[in-house]
Amino acid sequence: MAAYTKRLKQDLDRWVTRGLVDRSTADALLADAVSQDRRSLSFGFVLMMMAALLLGAAVLLVVASNWEAIPRLTRVVLLFCLIFVGYVGGALLKLRGHDALAEGAWLIAAATFGGAIALIGQMYHLSGDEEAALLTWFGGTLLAAAVLRSGPLTIGAGGIAVFWMVAKGFDLWSGGDLSRAYPIVAALVWAVSLWTGSSYARHLVALSLVLYAVVLAFHYDVTAVSLVLAGVSALLFAVAVLDPKRTEQIVRLDGRLDMHALIGFLTGAAMLQFDHMEETATLVLAAVIVFAAIIAALLLAGRESRGLRWIAYLGFTFELCFLYVTTLGTMLGTAGLFLASGVVLALIALLIIRVERRMNLRAA
Repeated sequence: MAAYTKRLKQDLDRWVTRGLVDRSTADALLADAVSQDRRSLSFGFVLMMMAALLLGAAVLLVVASNWEAIPRLTRVVLLFCLIFVGYVGGALLKLRGHDALAEGAWLIAAATFGGAIALIGQMYHLSGDEEAALLTWFGGTLLAAAVLRSGPLTIGAGGIAVFWMVAKGFDLWSGGDLSRAYPIVAALVWAVSLWTGSSYARHLVALSLVLYAVVLAFHYDVTAVSLVLAGVSALLFAVAVLDPKRTEQIVRLDGRLDMHALIGFLTGAAMLQFDHMEETATLVLAAVIVFAAIIAALLLAGRESRGLRWIAYLGFTFELCFLYVTTLGTMLGTAGLFLASGVVLALIALLIIRVERRMNLRAA
């Protein structure tokens, strides 16, 4: 965001020099952008969140190391006091305008709550398992995020949910149906993120759904899951490009739904290719589709999104490396594919350059 305000200041100075806007309007626009920049997630805010997590872990380790020396009732009271002080103290700090300290205190309280579940369960030999404890921790953290309207707590709840999904997906715990459970959990985090205004939590959920598809592929038909993931991602990309304003009003992903859709499509294509590594024809066909999709993504949305361009470049590089490694036995066919792709890309690049020149001339 700081890079945006710096560039905006340069643009405003140039516009004032050319007489496009007056100085007072330029100063007002820049002041508004700077105020929004300060409200965004700064580096200092991130460091405060990391410090809060470390402090929470340190408190729990100190309590756990002296667990046997503390009377049972004192242990329970101590844990609940830490949780109470964290949440109430954070609320008081929030009212006084110390947002970073407040969010840090809430994170310490949430971490203490998770540790308290494990320590109290161990102390009283309560029935249950690790999965139930983790879901209880998730539910308490998500409830606190909704009540306090805390973005970092929403992200924390989303992180707990992702850890639960991965652990359950790799059979650390038995029982339950992952295919039905995690979308419900993700929907809850998404709904709370809309209330707390945490776009970072929504980005986390969107990426976790791609990871969820990868986990499902290990349990079910890889080809079917890959095709569904790639198809749904392509549809979401088309919706994001064709109607960006209305789509953003619904998903609220800071205009980056196309990036997540491209990540989902490339992930689905990669899983499909890994599942058919011995079938050269399938690999070549999938590679052609991936190259075409990357080019289409760059043409449709690459100019406005630097992040999407980087994802497209990384996907293109990965695809080339994957084809090189998997088709060493058919080097002539691989060379032909690279030659044809290079010629097509060169022609498209020339076409884009000419179109951009004409657009710039008309704008001038």
